Amino acid sequence: MTIERLAIDGGKPVRDSYLPYGRQWIDDDDAQAVLQVLKSDYLTTGPTIAQFEQEIATYVGAKYAVAFSSGTAALHGACFAAGIEEGDEVITSPMTFVATANCILYQKGKPIFSDIDSQTYNIATKNIQSLITKKTKAIIPVDFTGQPAELEDIQKLAKQHNLTVIEDAAHALGATYKGKKVGSISDMTMFSLHPVKHITSGEGGVITTNNKEYYEKLVQFRSHGITREKNKLNQYEGPWYYEMHFLGFNYRMTDLQAALGLSQLKKIDQFIQTRKRYVAKYQEAFRKIKEVIIPLDHQTNASCSSWHLYIIRLRVEQLKVGRKQIFEALQKENIGVNVHYIPVYLQPYYQKLGYSKKQCPYAEKLYEEIITLPLFPAMTMKDVNDVIKGVTKVISNYSR
Repeated sequence: MTIERLAIDGGKPVRDSYLPYGRQWIDDDDAQAVLQVLKSDYLTTGPTIAQFEQEIATYVGAKYAVAFSSGTAALHGACFAAGIEEGDEVITSPMTFVATANCILYQKGKPIFSDIDSQTYNIATKNIQSLITKKTKAIIPVDFTGQPAELEDIQKLAKQHNLTVIEDAAHALGATYKGKKVGSISDMTMFSLHPVKHITSGEGGVITTNNKEYYEKLVQFRSHGITREKNKLNQYEGPWYYEMHFLGFNYRMTDLQAALGLSQLKKIDQFIQTRKRYVAKYQEAFRKIKEVIIPLDHQTNASCSSWHLYIIRLRVEQLKVGRKQIFEALQKENIGVNVHYIPVYLQPYYQKLGYSKKQCPYAEKLYEEIITLPLFPAMTMKDVNDVIKGVTKVISNYSR
């Protein structure tokens, strides 16, 4: 797609065509995998689902994996399995997509937002302690941009207070924490399979867990609360017989989606290495720009990011304009920037629920200063260099 526009200086943009911030990589192997299922006897819930779940579980080192129709559905399932219900409080980060908190509301629980660490941008463990009450049921840490949260400290805190940890790792498939893959550590871990994520199934999500009870609840929850297992039935009337034991949902993934996910999973290590190579190029270039704060080099810490997003932070006091003008100028250079995220409690719906502004000052300050740059495996090194040129040009034009 070509967009006719003038750059901020009235000249030609650094790119002739628009570069989005994220996009899937689909090749012939992916298409053939889906086509093979299309020609099979199963389109919805068949053997490919089970195969995909097994491969995901093996990849992250978990005992079980349960596939859902979306990451949101998966997170909702985890909240149900954890027993979250009306009156329960769940502590989470405000720097996330609204689905993280919405899934608590689906279970009639109350999201409690904990401020973030000023350097990692993940939920600050020291803040969680002060928010725990007798009503607290769970903690949902978010692995922001692909960097694992302080999982060890969060797990210790959860055990002290008998809380469930549901890790929102929508950004972090392939990331590691102290030598372990994300997905094998927390009580339950959610991965998103949206097209801009590390791998895609079109839409989809997965919960991984080592807990058999959670696993069985998740499987039943995604299929209307129905079971056909004889040992779980109140009675048995014949081979056709099934029972609905609780109010579940139709959150099943299709075999078509699972086939795409399986094919994509074979390429995940390649995808992550490409992301890291592009990030290294960004880090080298942007650390030279005094008006920009680059992300921590997560690979040198206990955690190893899988780099879903690359976010720069502006030193706005050193610029003539604010973030909005920088954002718009980059768009005019055909650089598809974005912002991740607006703190959840600032949304009008949450304001109506009684959440106040200024409750997480670090998160709000971060939101006002960040810009997400393009980062995805289907980019080329020329695309990466174009982004660097665009950012350097715009910052230079607006530097004090």
